[in-house]
Amino acid sequence: MESLLNTIVYFVLAIGLLVAFHEFGHFWVARRCGVKVLRFSIGFGKPLWRYQKTPKSTEFIVAAIPLGGYVKMVDEREGEVSPEDLPYAFNRQSLPVRTAIVLAGPVFNLLLAVLIYWFVFWVGDTGVRPVLGPVDPGSFAEQAGFEKGDEILAVSGQETPTWGLTMSRLFALIMGDEPIRIEVKSADGVKRTRELVISEAAAMEPELLHSRLGFHPWQPVLAPRVDAVEENGPAAKAGLRKGDLIVSADGVPIRDWRQWVDYVRERPNQEISVTVDRDGVQVVLSLRPIAVRSAEGEIGRIGTGVAIPPGVLKKMRVEYRLGFFSAFTTAVKKTADFSLLTLRMIGRMIIGKASVENLSGPISIAQYAGQSASLGLMQFMKFLAVISISLGVLNLLPVPVLDGGHLLFYLIEAVKGSPLSEQAQAIGQQIGIVILISLMGLAFFLDIERLLT
Repeated sequence: MESLLNTIVYFVLAIGLLVAFHEFGHFWVARRCGVKVLRFSIGFGKPLWRYQKTPKSTEFIVAAIPLGGYVKMVDEREGEVSPEDLPYAFNRQSLPVRTAIVLAGPVFNLLLAVLIYWFVFWVGDTGVRPVLGPVDPGSFAEQAGFEKGDEILAVSGQETPTWGLTMSRLFALIMGDEPIRIEVKSADGVKRTRELVISEAAAMEPELLHSRLGFHPWQPVLAPRVDAVEENGPAAKAGLRKGDLIVSADGVPIRDWRQWVDYVRERPNQEISVTVDRDGVQVVLSLRPIAVRSAEGEIGRIGTGVAIPPGVLKKMRVEYRLGFFSAFTTAVKKTADFSLLTLRMIGRMIIGKASVENLSGPISIAQYAGQSASLGLMQFMKFLAVISISLGVLNLLPVPVLDGGHLLFYLIEAVKGSPLSEQAQAIGQQIGIVILISLMGLAFFLDIERLLT
């Protein structure tokens, strides 16, 4: 229950912040351009809080449904406007001014991502060194010559001191058509450059890509002794306790923790007979891993953890931070990389070269918000940056009702020298609403399917 509450709280916090920044972009540029703003709303539906300094000033609202927001400006198309407000009406502004106001929302989302990454890179973060464990036979990694013990130093010229930065940089480049050049330091200390080539078929499907990429982080060989048991998880319900040593599963001897994890992951919703050593006494338990969706497909999970010796953690942990200006340039590059990746993914989905399973709806976003927050402030901030980029890019798509749809109308107006007729714009808005509702329905469906499988 507490986990669900945290998920909801961090989801509302994340969406509220991102929407507020987006709408503030519209609001700030509108005010600077002399357009009168009647209402600034975070959320839709019944107002939970409102503030208005004077009857003629902007009304600020926080509403009950935190899935969006809007800035309402004086506009003759939306109702009668008093004569004294006509010069401040949005529809009477020049084309460049209207374009700037509409463009400001998505631009502010991208700017927020840059500011977050700038802060993270400048203040510093910690991560795990990108050292490879066993490389899967027949994988793209093996074909490129990667070996166990390789430490990845840079991907396509950009230094990647942690596993997270390495994977982030790698997946930002996977949608491209060129081989990815990766600089590594082998276990023998020799630096080499390897070229990773990803087939188009693998790049289309995240599950196929993860299974064929072949990269795994190095992990120490640990005894299969349980150190933590998740409350109300499958392991707890089966009677597994902290301190239990896994001896065998379905009669198969378990030699280390990695083997035990793999055994569980490969058996979602399957009964496993587990023999454990508990204070010198062998106990037989029956447990059934729950099925959860992951980037590698459906896997089993039981809710246990293992103790890692402090010396191992210290050896693999790396702290990194950049200077004030280099942190900014890196933040801009990272934002640009992820924006291009998002556009490529959308483009591939439109032409059928990528699965719609890449879509995430509010439920998935809420889960990611809770999970990232549980890992600390920096992880939550990086999650906010990713969602902010996605929000900015999606709003720039030329779909009526989105900011990009309005920009498309303005482009047509600039070419033909006059605005589209109100009827044409109304038809475009209706088409846009259908597209948006369809996408939202599909995202909700995929979210629910992920929860049920």
